Amino acid sequence: MMKSLASTGSSGILKFICALLMTVSVNSAADDIQFPKTIAWSAYPTGTGGYSQAVAIGNILQRQYSTNLRVIPGRNDVSRLATLRAERVHFSAGGSESVYAQEGILNFASKIWGPQPVRAMLSNYSDACSFTFATAADANIMSIADMKGKRMTFVQGAPSLNNATAALLAYANLSWDDVIPVEVGGYNASIDAVLNGRADAAGGACNSPPFLRIEASPRGLRWPELPHDDAEAVARVRAKLPWYVPHIAVEGPTIKKDGIQVFSSAYPFLVTLEDADHALVYNMVKVMMEHFDEYKGNAPGANGWAIDRQKFDQAFVPYHPGAIQYFKEIGVWTDAAESRNQANLLRQQVLQDAWQAFMPASPEGYQAFEEGWLSAREAALGAAGLITLGDGL
Repeated sequence: MMKSLASTGSSGILKFICALLMTVSVNSAADDIQFPKTIAWSAYPTGTGGYSQAVAIGNILQRQYSTNLRVIPGRNDVSRLATLRAERVHFSAGGSESVYAQEGILNFASKIWGPQPVRAMLSNYSDACSFTFATAADANIMSIADMKGKRMTFVQGAPSLNNATAALLAYANLSWDDVIPVEVGGYNASIDAVLNGRADAAGGACNSPPFLRIEASPRGLRWPELPHDDAEAVARVRAKLPWYVPHIAVEGPTIKKDGIQVFSSAYPFLVTLEDADHALVYNMVKVMMEHFDEYKGNAPGANGWAIDRQKFDQAFVPYHPGAIQYFKEIGVWTDAAESRNQANLLRQQVLQDAWQAFMPASPEGYQAFEEGWLSAREAALGAAGLITLGDGL
């Protein structure tokens, strides 16, 4: 070996040493983080921004840590979180369904669900938006008010999408009663409904790749804006979904450089459950932050995972201790973040206590059970001085 090196001369020896040091450096970095052979998380269906981002992050895990990220697409809110609760996945990268699961409302108000101990890990606030209306240009929907009498997709089993629709309709003092609901079986099916003329509008993230299909179709694509200078309209939206904030979206098909005025929440919102392994959560968050520059340009909206875009003090779901450990180590977990987190933990405890008190004498029958639980839930939150979300949902 030494003879072989000597025969290459000093230049060859130097190159060998440099390559060896680089290998040792990479291996040392990987040795600091231990992952199982396979990590799984649920996401929106194939072709969506959330799914594409998961694939980009998975490439980092494979290249740097020899770990496979298995992405399981879920066509609706329940399916994405059902795999998490059943321990088929470690994490879920969805949207507002994590809030609804925490609250035990909508599709999670049934006897088999109830309030779930969801824990946040990271939020994506991209240059696009988490949800707005993508309308067919030939439907002549120039503003939210023009949605009246139009055909809007209603995604079965997806309260996060359907309630976001209700919130945006409220901007113009409209509701589901003012539009024509077109029921579809999943997110991608809502795009198909617009393409084949069954619907005039669908909701989703501005940069969601399926919207490129509407743009390229004969119908064309238009985004009706929600101007932020109408304070009363903004208040109506946020009364329904307080975790939605005014936002300028600059990323998405047909969107110009100066952007469009919309609302947004975290999407994807990476979560796990309370009892998730501390080290696994810590390592996942650390890898996503420390390798951010390697994947931020490899999927639409991936730049939204940046550490300076996290909104810890505006969160509605408590963070997992493993994630908090990393945020404290890099100095971004503030007193305001801790205060907000403690408030969110208290809210979850109130909800869990209310559920435990309600269940022993809970009524039979789906409707009676749901009505009874929602009443008990609202009473418990009200007694604790906490927002009930009753007016919004």
